[in-house]
Amino acid sequence: MMERCPPHKTRERTKPADNAAAKRVTLPRALSKLGYCSRTQAERLIAENRVAVDGRTVSDTSAWVDLATASISIDGLVIAAEAKIYLMLNKPRGLVTTRHDPEGRPTVYDCLKDFDIPHLSPVGRLDKASEGLLLFTNDTEFAQILLDPVTHVTKTYHVQIDRIMDDEDIVAMTSGIRHDGELLTATAARRLRRGDRNSWIEVELDEGRNRQIRRMLEALGTECLRLVRVAIGGLELGELPKGAVRALTEPDLQALRRKTGMERTRRN
Repeated sequence: MMERCPPHKTRERTKPADNAAAKRVTLPRALSKLGYCSRTQAERLIAENRVAVDGRTVSDTSAWVDLATASISIDGLVIAAEAKIYLMLNKPRGLVTTRHDPEGRPTVYDCLKDFDIPHLSPVGRLDKASEGLLLFTNDTEFAQILLDPVTHVTKTYHVQIDRIMDDEDIVAMTSGIRHDGELLTATAARRLRRGDRNSWIEVELDEGRNRQIRRMLEALGTECLRLVRVAIGGLELGELPKGAVRALTEPDLQALRRKTGMERTRRN
């Protein structure tokens, strides 16, 4: 699929002594994992005595439940896990990565108007001036693992700069550049192509520092003209048109799970 943009109270049991029951989570986290609402919203619902587990109202936000067996209801209506959705967008430049912008600027959700999924969230961010591959999902566990720096999922960017980058600067980007007291390092960097006055480079990152590539180039006295994310792990942007959205295929998901170790966890 491809779209283009324009009762009585009780206290639940306390935290289990071990992690053998992998499906046991706190009640706010359970509501988040089910795709019903955020943890903050869940805590508010619980405090308002609107949440019941197995027919009993729960007012304790630290209560633990078993997702595999518990029946959770909100205002008397049993909720079910939302179907897991995974999308990729070719983000155009000029859109902010937020659902509602206080300044009224266009957002990435303008490209998702045909997807009526209330808890769909971006996996990471691209700033307003950046473009390219941006993932969306309602699978919070999947998103957290992708963003966890421990998993070292690489993000690949093609960057147009205002000059021809020399070997010394390429080495500096992979060795580490200090900007505002912070050491910023690219996993890899190389020249792609050049014109008379500007050139394109490819940069790989395995960490998510704020505006990292732009800050590194700034420290080198170089202006970033365009910044396009072209891949996350083994998932490539490919020929997806700008502003278009498509669902991730099962091979796409398997490739990402292999990169993060999720595939091994699922088998175990």
